[in-house]
Amino acid sequence: SDLPEKKMVFKELVANKEDMNKLMLTPRIRYPLPGGSALITFEEAEVAQRIIEMKEHMVELSCWEEVEDLDQCRILVQAAPVEILLPSALEIRLTQSSRNILVSDLPSLDISEEVLLDKLELFFSKKKNGGSDVERREFLDDSNQVVLTFAQDGVAEPLIERGHVQIPIMGGKYEVKISPYLNGDITDLQLQPSRCPRTVLLSGIPDVLAEESMKDTLEIHFQKASRGGGEVDSLTYVPAGRTGVAVLVEDTQG
Repeated sequence: SDLPEKKMVFKELVANKEDMNKLMLTPRIRYPLPGGSALITFEEAEVAQRIIEMKEHMVELSCWEEVEDLDQCRILVQAAPVEILLPSALEIRLTQSSRNILVSDLPSLDISEEVLLDKLELFFSKKKNGGSDVERREFLDDSNQVVLTFAQDGVAEPLIERGHVQIPIMGGKYEVKISPYLNGDITDLQLQPSRCPRTVLLSGIPDVLAEESMKDTLEIHFQKASRGGGEVDSLTYVPAGRTGVAVLVEDTQG
C-alpha cells in the first residue's frame, strides 16, 4: 500500500562530515485503542515487565457507590506488551520541485497566520516581483516556514537564485529567505518489531464505573508495590463502546 506523505524541512547544518548522509527520524506512532482498554506507562521499565509477566490482575473497585451489583466490585483485566513496527532502514529519493518555493526567516508580527499568508501571496503573485499566480500556500507543521506553489513551472528557480527578498508587511519591510522545496519519495523501507519498555496495554475492562473513576481506580491499583506495580507516569483509558487512538513518541527517559 502507499505510504503516507511526509513533509520535511531543513533544520540545521551538520557539524561533522560523517553525519552528512544521516537522516534523523522522530517516530510518532498512532496506536489504536479498542473500547475497554487502557495504556499505562510506568516510570520504571522493570515495573512494566513485571506487570506483563503476571498477565492477569484482579482490580478492586474503589467507588462502591457507583456499582449496583456487589459482584462487580472486582474486575479481572489482562496485561500485554505494546508492540509496534519501527523503521530500521530507509531510502529516500529527493527531487527539487519546479513550482514550489520555501519561504523562511519570516518576521514575528502581531498578525494571524492567515493574514501573513495573504501578504506573501500578494507579493509573490506579482510579475514585477518575479512571481506568478500562486496556486497554494501553507505553513509547514512545527516550523515558521511557508511553502508556496505557483500555477506554472519556471517561476521558482529565478526566485531561489535571488535567495532573499524584501516584502512589505503592515507598513514595514522585512527580508525573507527563499529556498528550494524538496519532494521526497520513499524507495525502500524496512521495518522491525519493537516493544515499548515502560508501557503496558490493559484489556478486558468492563464499563462499570465513570471514566475518571475507572482511571483513578486503575492507577491506584497499579502503583501499589504489593500488586507488582510502581510509580505511574501516565494512564489513558477508553471505555467500552468507544475507540481511541494513542500517539506514541520516542521515549527519551534513561
